[in-house]
Amino acid sequence: MDTSCNTLDSLTFDNRFTGELPADPEAANYRRQVIGACYSRVAPTRVARPRLIAHSREVAELLNLRIDSSNAAQVAEVFSGNRLLPGMDPFAMCYGGHQFGNWAGQLGDGRAINLGEVRNGRGERWTLQLKGAGPTPYSRMADGLAVLRSSLREFLCSEAMHHLGVPTTRALSLVLTGEQVIRDMFYDGHPKAEPGAIVCRVAPSFTRFGNFEIFASRGDQATLRRLVDFTIRNDFPHLGEPSVATYAAWFDEVCRLTAEMIVHWMRVGFVHGVMNTDNMSILGLTIDYGPYGWLEDYDPNWTPNTTDAGGRRYRYGQQPQVALWNLVQLANAILPLFDDVQPLKQAIEGFSRHYEQSWNSMMAAKLGFRSYHPTTDADLITELHEVLQLVETDMTLFYRRLAEVEVAEDSAPRDSEAAAETAIVNWFAEAYYHADSATGNSGDAERPLNEAYSQRLLAWITRYRQRVRQDGTPDAVRRERMNAVNPKYVLRNYLAQLAIDAAEAGDYAKIDELLEVLRKPYDEQPGKEAYAEKRPEWARHRAGCSMLSCSS
Repeated sequence: MDTSCNTLDSLTFDNRFTGELPADPEAANYRRQVIGACYSRVAPTRVARPRLIAHSREVAELLNLRIDSSNAAQVAEVFSGNRLLPGMDPFAMCYGGHQFGNWAGQLGDGRAINLGEVRNGRGERWTLQLKGAGPTPYSRMADGLAVLRSSLREFLCSEAMHHLGVPTTRALSLVLTGEQVIRDMFYDGHPKAEPGAIVCRVAPSFTRFGNFEIFASRGDQATLRRLVDFTIRNDFPHLGEPSVATYAAWFDEVCRLTAEMIVHWMRVGFVHGVMNTDNMSILGLTIDYGPYGWLEDYDPNWTPNTTDAGGRRYRYGQQPQVALWNLVQLANAILPLFDDVQPLKQAIEGFSRHYEQSWNSMMAAKLGFRSYHPTTDADLITELHEVLQLVETDMTLFYRRLAEVEVAEDSAPRDSEAAAETAIVNWFAEAYYHADSATGNSGDAERPLNEAYSQRLLAWITRYRQRVRQDGTPDAVRRERMNAVNPKYVLRNYLAQLAIDAAEAGDYAKIDELLEVLRKPYDEQPGKEAYAEKRPEWARHRAGCSMLSCSS
């Protein structure tokens, strides 16, 4: 098939969602409850001065689309929503959701408008979606717009997650609107004008758990069945034609895909922040990058979401349990399609088994083992996670430093025991947010160590060395294995904020610089080490660098 680069006007649209599912009969764009429909057709709101400030060349290639300086203005017009291409059929999806554990009723695409489904030269279908393109019938009391800071964060993180190997929606472009948007960032009564922006998100499908929940909540089994059948035929065609048996196989696969996604989050230290059921992709993709964050100090109870600061429902360590809870809500929604609840129960139980197996394999890979051995590795992994919490330890840096620890028999230190202890603890010094909390001396090798911490770490390192020797893996091989799954570069919130600060001042080069580093997160990248440094102290409590709100 032809995979050459095309112009905008040669993009081929194949809009199955709007072609095969029931539409909202009301054409007017006003806030309302939409009954019996999967979507509402709605046009993006025109903006004053669209300007393309960043794009992903990889996503453009997925679409066989050429983007360069010669067509940047046209790209900005299209992906701000100012110009609709032939074949586009813009719409907003209807869905509901459980938010923070409570049923929230109808939600829907309140600030997202799907432009259409592009068919590329490989026969793949990609949905193009604008986030921040104006109000829809699902906007409730909001304006449907987005600002530069949140749009830039979504653009960068979508692509960063892809290059990390995490299942995710993608981002094609970031466009300034030339208009100001009023936002109260922390809902504290201090609104201000911010630059408006629009991200073009790309995915095979943006269908969420909540798309099915809304029809179940209304007792609309006919539309529920139509949507499930459509989803299977279009997104899971390998399962065969829809039937009760196929429904069971489909839900089982959704459980498996979700488990795999969460394991990837845990592997790289990603915290979604808003795991509501309307933010859960039916394809097991990370979707809706709002107040996300990267686990820097290893604290399983940390959440990046200020709205969740009290209950910490969506904290790092609870993401697997929340995913399971969300799957139960999806199971409840599709239950009317089954004669027996047992297949759903089996799939839910399968999630737990699959997650545990994937987690164990993932942790073995992070530690450089050939495979997971429960008799030795379960306690070893548990002890490591306890040690990481004894002092503020940067998770990303710790694993990269651990890969460099020599394990072979002839590499054992020949210095005095005290010197050897000092060397090991100081080896991880760059991963400590307060070096003196670990060493007792801010890294001064002549002063005594934090005895309790150092002894616990040293005991673990001894056990770790013994385990690696049992594998018989040379240090170089183990190091390569570990560095392939433990990233050196992640999108730390302070790095995103620095790019936001620069962009708000008119410097957009920082976006491309950061994106280029994030394209190779596992590589050393000489000269780019500054992007791998732990969060600086000035960013500990600064807005945007630690916790964030749902505001955008």
